[in-house]
Amino acid sequence: METEHALGFINFLQQADGLAKTILALMLFASLISWYLILTKTVHNSLAIRRSRQFLEFFWATPSLTAVAAHLEEQQPKDPFSRLAHHGVIASSHHERYGVNRVSTAGSAGDFVTRALRKVIDEETARAESGLTLLASIGSTAPFVGLLGTVWGIYHALIAIAQSGSGGLDQVAGPVGEALIMTAIGLAVAIPAVLGYNFLVRSNRLMLARLDGFAYDLFAFLATGAKLDGQAQPTEVVAHLRTAEPAVAGRRS
Repeated sequence: METEHALGFINFLQQADGLAKTILALMLFASLISWYLILTKTVHNSLAIRRSRQFLEFFWATPSLTAVAAHLEEQQPKDPFSRLAHHGVIASSHHERYGVNRVSTAGSAGDFVTRALRKVIDEETARAESGLTLLASIGSTAPFVGLLGTVWGIYHALIAIAQSGSGGLDQVAGPVGEALIMTAIGLAVAIPAVLGYNFLVRSNRLMLARLDGFAYDLFAFLATGAKLDGQAQPTEVVAHLRTAEPAVAGRRS
C-alpha cells in the first residue's frame, strides 16, 4: 500500500527536476493559449456570421445604392460583408469626386473600386488568420515536447533505480509509468489545438469564399447601380451563412 501511495503524478512532480517542471509549465501555458484562441475565435466567427446575415438580409432587400450607403453611414460596420460594402461605397464615391480628371494616372473607376475591394478582402483574410499560426505550432510541437519530458523522466528514473541496486519489475514500472504521463500531457495539449485549427481554417475558408463572391456582386452594384440578374436569391445567401456550410445552390456558375 505504501508503494502504491508513493507512485503517481504527484510523486513524479516531487521527484522532477528543473527541466521536467519547465516542460510541464510550457505545456500548461501552451494549452491555455490554444484554448483561448479556439474559444475567442469561435465566438468571434459566430458573431461575424450572425452580423453578416443581418447585413445581407438588408443588402439584398435594398433596391438602391443610396439606401445602402445611408445604412452604412448610420451604423458602424461590424462584420466582413458590411466593411467590404462600406469601403466599396467610399472608393466609388471618392473616384467619382476626384478621379475624373486623372483617369490616365488613377485608372478607371472599375479598377479603383477593384483595388479597394481587394484591399479589404486581404485585410479580412489577415484578421481571420491571426493566431492560427501559433495554434498550428502548438498542435505540431506539443507531442514532441511531451516526449522530451518522457525521455528525460525515464532517464532519471533508470539512474535512480541503478543507484538503488534494485531492478525488479515493481521498481521499474512505477517511475517509467510516471514519466510516460508527460507524453499523455503532450497529446492532451496537441489534439485540441489540431482539431481547433482545422475547424477554424475551414470556417475562415468558407467565410472568405462567400466574401469574395459577394465582392463580385457588390462591384456590379457599384458599377451599374443595380444588382445582377440571375444571382443567388437573398434567402439562399442568408441560409448559407446561417448553416455555415459551403454554398452549393444559388451561386453563379
